[in-house]
Amino acid sequence: MKSEAAELSAVIGHVYDAAINPALWPEVLQSICAFVGGSSAVLFWHDSATERSEALHRFNCDPDYDRLYFEKYLPLNPMFPAANFVDAGVVAADEDIMPRSELNKTRFYKEWIKPQGIMGALAVNLEKGVTRTSLINVRLTVPLTNKMRYRLGLLVPHLQRAVAIGRLFDQKTAVEETLTETLDHIEAAVFLVSPNGEIAFANRNAQKLLSEGTLVRKEGAILRAVAPTADRALRNIFISAEKGDGSVGVRGVAVALGDAPEEQWFAHVLPLTSGRRQEAGHNHNAVAAVFIRRTAPNELSPLEGIAKLYRLTASEVRVFDAVLKTSGVKAIAGLLGISQATVKTHLHNLFRKTKTRRQSELVKLIARL
Repeated sequence: MKSEAAELSAVIGHVYDAAINPALWPEVLQSICAFVGGSSAVLFWHDSATERSEALHRFNCDPDYDRLYFEKYLPLNPMFPAANFVDAGVVAADEDIMPRSELNKTRFYKEWIKPQGIMGALAVNLEKGVTRTSLINVRLTVPLTNKMRYRLGLLVPHLQRAVAIGRLFDQKTAVEETLTETLDHIEAAVFLVSPNGEIAFANRNAQKLLSEGTLVRKEGAILRAVAPTADRALRNIFISAEKGDGSVGVRGVAVALGDAPEEQWFAHVLPLTSGRRQEAGHNHNAVAAVFIRRTAPNELSPLEGIAKLYRLTASEVRVFDAVLKTSGVKAIAGLLGISQATVKTHLHNLFRKTKTRRQSELVKLIARL
């Protein structure tokens, strides 16, 4: 049998290969399930503001239940919007978001979860915006264990890095194209570097950043970050990348290149010393690809701000969210797929915690934010 370290290394290698070849994600999800102990998995995004969601990649998901989820049960999923509020990178079980006793009373559980034999799930918000998150969900048909949480946690920084980098690639690009040809047509600035940071390749946007000299610069043939802290971090990551995927670990998930709140630039580092990326790295004598892109500041949505300020439960957040979309206990119950008595209980708790007395005051409360 493989050791845990060997299993982990193999899965990480698959994850990074999928970063530059999205067609590999289904088999990556399969290897994640095997490593963690899940039965199926899905990589998807969810937007709580619009109640829209899309599965990007799946493994072993029932196609009929998948179709039913997006056609009928998405608005009834009691995990949202609270699941979107979990900090990026944190492994959360469904029971961390909502007590099992509450979940089991919902239509979503009775009509969608239970018939599939799903006993639980682990999820991670890999990228988190104001209302939209990219996440992985691993479903379980056996009882959840701490070992499952731990193993998924080992993969999190690598999944975050792969998803952040993968979004930069045009998924229509032919797999047969060389890496450098592909890198020259993506929106980010990209460098291929050796262990000491020597630049083996720089795409058009990377050359532009070098000419501007505000974030990165060239010292001889060496790539250097202008900010001393970022420069030290990148140099250490390049050295680690030579030792393989696992050695990079949590470093390089997002190295901040500046501290201006209105314009945040980050570097993401992808090792090129293992997996199907190894040949591309070998051809350029490179151990890592550095992707530099600008991201918007991560702010809280008004609903998330209120949820954290008043310490609302997932069920209370869900009812609060429903109050913003409809009015009346009966209408809220129908929208959420729960009983009117349950709605009244949650409304009572919301009024008590927020020191309000009616639904209209809850609407005014969030409007002020």
